Amino acid sequence: MSRLKESNTAMEQPHLSLVDLVKVFRDGSGSETRAVDGISLDINRGEFVTLLGPSGCGKTTTLRMIAGFEQPTDGEIRVRGENISRVPPFERNMPMVFQSYALFPHLTIFENIAYGLKIRKADREVIRNEVAVASQMVNLVGLENRYPGELSGGQQQRVALARALVLKPEIILFDEPLSNLDAKLRIQTRTEIKRVQHMLGITAIYVTHDQAEALSMSDKIVVMNRGQIMQVGSPEDVYNHPANPFVADFIGNANFLESRITAVGDSSVTVEIGGSSFEIRAERVYDGAAVGDEVYVSAKPEAMDISEGPGDLMGRVDVNSFVGATTEYKVEFDGQFITVIHSNSGGSVKLFHLDDEVAIHLYPEYCRVYRR
Repeated sequence: MSRLKESNTAMEQPHLSLVDLVKVFRDGSGSETRAVDGISLDINRGEFVTLLGPSGCGKTTTLRMIAGFEQPTDGEIRVRGENISRVPPFERNMPMVFQSYALFPHLTIFENIAYGLKIRKADREVIRNEVAVASQMVNLVGLENRYPGELSGGQQQRVALARALVLKPEIILFDEPLSNLDAKLRIQTRTEIKRVQHMLGITAIYVTHDQAEALSMSDKIVVMNRGQIMQVGSPEDVYNHPANPFVADFIGNANFLESRITAVGDSSVTVEIGGSSFEIRAERVYDGAAVGDEVYVSAKPEAMDISEGPGDLMGRVDVNSFVGATTEYKVEFDGQFITVIHSNSGGSVKLFHLDDEVAIHLYPEYCRVYRR
């Protein structure tokens, strides 16, 4: 039985809190790697929270500390206010769904889903009922007598999810669970995971480096880099209002155009790019901006357009990648490269070719300005 106790104030505090959490790894020579560097985070009951970032940013180490597989070097992990940092994994009731599925190949689907309940010595009738409910939730009805090797990757991942759900988890953890699936199946499975999580109201913590997964599934995204939290917010906030250049580049692959501030007003700042001037709203510019500052203007590829010209910025097509609904262009402009994603909808849309001279149209209302 879990050592986690309900408290009278459970509804008044976060479901899970990370408080100044640190993890340092030491090798045989005594050198240290600070994988997680003093992060703090509150997660509310029923939220779907994604830890997002590049390889080595500390997201998986953080998840493993929450699960109990790694011990924090410093800081605390709290569930409903109770410090569980030293509670062993099997007493936390936080099952993890892995990218490798971790199914038993010699057990049937029913036996795989029921495994955790059998370890808990649940009654046979309880096991039968709980497995039936979980199988129905993740659309596995009729497959209970098959073996994992007889199922597709997506079906196996749903078995892993059902195995976690039958335990009625305190919190469910996902460690890049869709990495082994093809693109179409990945989209279908992430929709299924989100549907079940929302239906049950379970608190979920999901680790991925895939921004599309994070944006489509999350209530809250935690962007991490080098063991630290860069930004926490809703998918819309993180995408549209990145806190710094790292977030702007990682979420949406923003362009960073070298620029200079030429005027500062009460409501806007004027920047100059390649001889053209653009007014950008003051709230999208860093604090303390002054005339003469060397800056980067950040613009996402879909916040720009491309045409034959004339236009704001003239350049030359260096790369074009047709992907069906859109074409991605990389345009060389004034010694810089600009990525533009152009919609192919409509029969009269012109496709540009390598070395074509083109005009880049910049939409200042979608741009942000950062110090250079």
